[in-house]
Amino acid sequence: MTVDDTGSGMGRNPAPDGTDPGEDPLALRLEQLILGAERRYTPFQAARSAGVSMELASRFWRAMGFADIGQAKALTEADVLALRRLAGLVEAGLLSEAMAVQVARSTGQTTARLAEWQIDSFLEGLTEPPEPGMTRTEVTYPLVELLLPELEEFLVYVWRRQLAAATGRVVQAADDEEMVDRRLAVGFADLVGFTRLTRRLEEEELGELVEAFETTAADLVAARGGRLIKTLGDEVLYAADDAGVAAEIALRLIETMANDETMPELRVGIAFGTVTTRMGDVFGTTVNLASRLTSIAPRDAVLVDSAFAEELIRTGEAPASEAEAAEAAAAAEKEGEQPPAYRFALQPMWQRPVRGLGVVEPWLLTRRDGTA
Repeated sequence: MTVDDTGSGMGRNPAPDGTDPGEDPLALRLEQLILGAERRYTPFQAARSAGVSMELASRFWRAMGFADIGQAKALTEADVLALRRLAGLVEAGLLSEAMAVQVARSTGQTTARLAEWQIDSFLEGLTEPPEPGMTRTEVTYPLVELLLPELEEFLVYVWRRQLAAATGRVVQAADDEEMVDRRLAVGFADLVGFTRLTRRLEEEELGELVEAFETTAADLVAARGGRLIKTLGDEVLYAADDAGVAAEIALRLIETMANDETMPELRVGIAFGTVTTRMGDVFGTTVNLASRLTSIAPRDAVLVDSAFAEELIRTGEAPASEAEAAEAAAAAEKEGEQPPAYRFALQPMWQRPVRGLGVVEPWLLTRRDGTA
């Protein structure tokens, strides 16, 4: 059975009442404030009270990312209720046991990162304590006490919004198979020369640069209708149902970074095709191809694969060639009609072998004049 031992001292031998003699009293007060309950159960007692086996209880807790504590009395009524709820979903046939473990894992991973970020950010903002002589640690309790109910409500609100958006995408899927293996545009955006920057910049400066890049990318992706899959420091991965949306995001990223003197150059690679989605992430050949295209893309440029180029041409977002665009414009003028409103231009590049994927034909994606 497991619980988070970060800062709690649970790695040491507990006293008979389940507490750690060397444990910080403030840490215990904070834990009780946040959890809203006192420690009452050992892992065995919690599993028995929830009506689940120790084996299943341990699987759930490890999936949530909590550390082993042996049989210390460190669990609360809320821990028992959480176990009971997950096990109840399995017993009711609403989730398989494997799926319930995945729910625990995805929730744990997401909220662990969120919690770490929030605490780091809040404490960084405390440059001056409200009262002379107070330490940052002492300020933490009243800060958490004030923020906890507001953040909890906001978290539930955002989760419901995200769930509604994700459910909407599933409902619009053409068939059940498409719900898992879908045709998406997948893009990687990568900062050029990041390794050199890590040697040149101080840690704080590097952290600020990465945060600025991730924030800018996340805002652009969201605003243009894409989905940020994950950030990897010097790289972001995003996806979009529509090739035109993915193309617009890529070019906006390039343009935005180019106008910021504090940012290094950027390169983007996009591929279009079948993608497997798991726990909010994306996998498959299409994702690998987008990553490879990014690695060979010129600075401040976007490379796309042939499937992506074909999709832009099919949907009327880009002409197959400038000659075709000129012919279409001439034909429209002759008929007294508006010429096609192409947003993007595609230039075929030299075919080249890509490790693990054979020979690919990349296309250089640019914006047509006057369409920014």
